[in-house]
Amino acid sequence: MAAVLTPLDASLSPDRTRMASHCRWLLENGCNGLAVLGTTGEANSFSVDERMDLLDHLIEDGIPGNTLLPGTGCCAVPDTVRLTRKAMELGAGGVLMLPPFYYKNVSDDGVFAAYADVIEQVGDARLKVYLYHFPQMSGVALGPVLIERLLKQYPDTIAGMKDSSGNFSNMVHNTNTFPGFAVISGSDEFLLPLLKEGGAGCITAVSNVAVSIAAEVHAAWAAGDLEDAERAQARLTLVRRAISAYPLTAALKEILARHGDDDDWRRVRPPLRNLAAAEASDVALALDLLGFEPPPLP
Repeated sequence: MAAVLTPLDASLSPDRTRMASHCRWLLENGCNGLAVLGTTGEANSFSVDERMDLLDHLIEDGIPGNTLLPGTGCCAVPDTVRLTRKAMELGAGGVLMLPPFYYKNVSDDGVFAAYADVIEQVGDARLKVYLYHFPQMSGVALGPVLIERLLKQYPDTIAGMKDSSGNFSNMVHNTNTFPGFAVISGSDEFLLPLLKEGGAGCITAVSNVAVSIAAEVHAAWAAGDLEDAERAQARLTLVRRAISAYPLTAALKEILARHGDDDDWRRVRPPLRNLAAAEASDVALALDLLGFEPPPLP
């Protein structure tokens, strides 16, 4: 799955036309689903109303609701409830939920209470929550004791976790400890290693441009062709490292702007900034040296 970028219009509002087009292109080139309005998608730079409006527009523009995994976790529980209800209304396949992330050094009891409050208020048996573990950004870790407690209380709702910590041993531990709990890597580098350990796959920023390679890894693994899977994974890792040497959202928007000859793709909402000219040239050169370019546009 791609951690989908959010293109912006001249007023720095979400550009619904480009967003829907990009989502269709991702699905056509190997994405199993679309993790919209997450970190890469600049979600926390948008208001709740902007996010709900964008979700409505994606459905109106023909993106199937069951392909969406929207980020709904906010600092305030009522905001998380609103976004999660909207996702359920639109038929989303699940939601990716950060814990409340402003207060630091909070207890597991507090984080549990926040998740429980959202689940109880939404009150929808269809709800599937994927916990979003990104402690470098959120400052709030989601450890195995908390996961176990949530699974015990809400076994039909807590479906899995996107682990963007970069800690592979943590991913393996949770995969092995909680059968049926879908552990998903936030880094392309761990796609095949995590699949080998019984993990579910990946949700990554780099899939915005390299989804076809990630799809090759997954398809080869599913077919039992480990040699092809390893070959594709090695290529995917090189592409990931080349891009992640720069701020990811800005770098990926730069790549898409060049790929489609579309300067408007470069827009980011403050506090993010575009790549400097030298950085933009360097990332383009690095990908050229790898012989990489995204799949063709329609």
